[in-house]
Amino acid sequence: MQTSNPFFEHFAKAMTEAAGAADGMRQEAETMFRSQVQKFLADSDLVQREEFEAVREMAVKAMEENANLKQRLETLEAKLDSKK
Repeated sequence: MQTSNPFFEHFAKAMTEAAGAADGMRQEAETMFRSQVQKFLADSDLVQREEFEAVREMAVKAMEENANLKQRLETLEAKLDSKK
């Protein structure tokens, strides 16, 4: 025969409520943390990945063009020196 003990029933109910309250606090803390991180990132002067990649490609292209122009200049200077 099983009897119910009011103490254990009350204790179990209190633990269930405490677990629910703790989960609610955890969710609130996560929400606040995410909000603060998003605010920090928005206030920071960070570059988005797409913008970074676009500028990087432009820089690589400019360096290649610079190398090509340098080679052409050296070729033209060599031709001028050979004509003297």
